[in-house]
Amino acid sequence: MHKRIGVFGWGVVAPKSPDIATFERNLSRATSWLEPFDGFGPSNFLVGRPEFDFETYRPWIDERFEPRRFSQLSAKMGNTVKYAIGAFIQALGQNPGIESLLTDLGPQAHVYVGTALGDFPLHFEHAIRYHRAQRRWNRFWCRDEHHTGLRDYRHADDAGKARIRETANAPTDPATVDPLAEDHDEISERWETFWVARSEGLRGYLERLSEIEAEGITGDIENGKKNIIRHKVSTRKKLNAEFGCPTEPWNAVDPNLLWNIPNIPAAQISMLAHITGPAIAPIAACSGFSVSLKMAVDAIRSDQAKVAVIGMTDPEPHAMSVGTFFGARVLSHDGQVSKPFTGFRGTHVAGGACIWIVGDAEYLARLGFEALGLEILGVAVSSDADHIITPSSEGPRRAIDQALTEAGVVPKDVSTWDMHATATPGDWSELQNILKVLPESTTLTARKGSFGHGMSVCGGWELTAQHLGFAKGELHPVNLTDGEIHSQIRSSTNGLVGNEARTTSGDVAGKINMGVGGINACVVCRKW
Repeated sequence: MHKRIGVFGWGVVAPKSPDIATFERNLSRATSWLEPFDGFGPSNFLVGRPEFDFETYRPWIDERFEPRRFSQLSAKMGNTVKYAIGAFIQALGQNPGIESLLTDLGPQAHVYVGTALGDFPLHFEHAIRYHRAQRRWNRFWCRDEHHTGLRDYRHADDAGKARIRETANAPTDPATVDPLAEDHDEISERWETFWVARSEGLRGYLERLSEIEAEGITGDIENGKKNIIRHKVSTRKKLNAEFGCPTEPWNAVDPNLLWNIPNIPAAQISMLAHITGPAIAPIAACSGFSVSLKMAVDAIRSDQAKVAVIGMTDPEPHAMSVGTFFGARVLSHDGQVSKPFTGFRGTHVAGGACIWIVGDAEYLARLGFEALGLEILGVAVSSDADHIITPSSEGPRRAIDQALTEAGVVPKDVSTWDMHATATPGDWSELQNILKVLPESTTLTARKGSFGHGMSVCGGWELTAQHLGFAKGELHPVNLTDGEIHSQIRSSTNGLVGNEARTTSGDVAGKINMGVGGINACVVCRKW
């Protein structure tokens, strides 16, 4: 017999919802949580911007660690990590004592917390900083005093310049191109990159720098390491002052990029709670949350774990993420909220985190912990193995059938079903797929018109919303009126939850997410 799996803590960072309590209050109102996006300046995009203040969690961290720990996290961690930390600390609050259990369980406490996009805003910020440093560096070493070849070129007439370019096999001179041309910047960069490699001034600098960096550790390794680092730093500063050169491009690359790779949210949770079992970052696009849940369920049922921290975290909406979704033709861009099953105009980018603590329900009950929401019966994952963004009908069906089988329920048992539904034409295909499996009596929900589409975290928000409502016998309203529903959808089902809450009967709830790359994850739960 399967071990029973329950949720014993949950935390949320979402648009207009800095915590789980606010999230639940917002669910009770049929409103949109979206707001205009200003990343491009004025535009018609709406996004779900997470409401969050990391300072809220300073007392919890200060109580457990030396004072500098919070300032280190604040300075070095990007928002994807901070969102996950905040949601995790919230999740510890519903069952006092579970924090110490996570430590005491040793290898039987696991962490499966991932992301999908990674920290786009942080990567963009540091990429721009590097790019600007590289341009300054190239231009410095291409000055006349550091580069006789370019000096000769600049002082030559047009015919002489043409001969030098031809002899050197140089790229196009940006001075010969319209400054407003779309490719002018790329032409300038190719020109600078070509000539900086021929700068005798830079060659001389690098020879001197090599001598500095060649110095190794002698004597005691620990003390010698500190001494050699300090000596190299001070000597490099003197060398740069001598040449008058700007910051080297390799020194402009921030190590915070390394501290914010995809496994760091999981790693920081393991460090903050002293969890010594595996801390892993599952990555499965829009299906990420349910995939992390499956990993936890499998680990618990195979006796590898008693408890697992699971979840997903996504960055705040950024020009890079909004632009890439728009380029993929899945984003709405008319300044209005695009809701599933209406005009199919596209989805809205959102950011934030959702963290759950799940575990062996009978084991935790014996220790006095109380389960939240619904019992997790079955989780299944499948791949379409077909198209990178358009879901197939067979792939999701495989996940649905497997999850129902694992849960030990049949379709007629399912009282409510939460859909992936991104307000794109794929909603129609998804609906047809569901109607072939589930009875007409099943009540359907679709919530991305409320809080938007967190690339990996959306499934966590949607599952949490389902648990919060269905456990109490109701489904929270959605900002959707009957008149907005597409006529073809309206004629196919009357089971969609709209702007009024619905009471429910029955015990079983299901949910599907379908991710970029064709990864599907289905979760089936029931009331305790």
